[in-house]
Amino acid sequence: MVSRLRVLGVVVAGLALATGWSGTARSNGDDDNDDGGRGGSRIQRGLAISPVKLNIKRGKRALVGLGSYIVNAQAACADCHSCPTYAKGGNPFAGEPTKLNSTNYLAGGVPFGPFVSHNITPDAQGKPFGLDFDEFLQIMRTGHEPDEPGEILQVMPWPIYGNMTNHDLRAVYEFLRAIPPAQPGTCAGPGEAAQ
Repeated sequence: MVSRLRVLGVVVAGLALATGWSGTARSNGDDDNDDGGRGGSRIQRGLAISPVKLNIKRGKRALVGLGSYIVNAQAACADCHSCPTYAKGGNPFAGEPTKLNSTNYLAGGVPFGPFVSHNITPDAQGKPFGLDFDEFLQIMRTGHEPDEPGEILQVMPWPIYGNMTNHDLRAVYEFLRAIPPAQPGTCAGPGEAAQ
């Protein structure tokens, strides 16, 4: 019995060495665990920093988490698409701890001269801004809205976001599908706090 266990141990150790398995998770670039061991992946961080309760569909957790990370930690979508941007007492530019406005989160209504940001929360069919993924991808890549093909979005930084991978844009789309619908509040421009 002892010799069988010893042989089994040697076989397992050999397989571990041959495959590079060390008993801990290893990144192959697909798991977004690139924080140097400081507490989690972009997916986990994204889920933790979402300012609203998420309705995550089965099998979409990783995409929604990554989408939240992109929207809330990298792209600053709330600055232009939440009116006002910050909750009362949550304006970091006034020295307060940052707290995004969850009531009007991503519901648009922020004025930029003659332009007003769109409500990108889900419609009754669960589509952000009423768009399916292909339409969303078109806007993000070209700045052209499906219902206004001759117009190009002037304020949205689509030329920058258009450089994102399809996977990252799918993650943003799935995050937007998972947030609750909302209506715009009142503000004079981006970066304001609720009164």
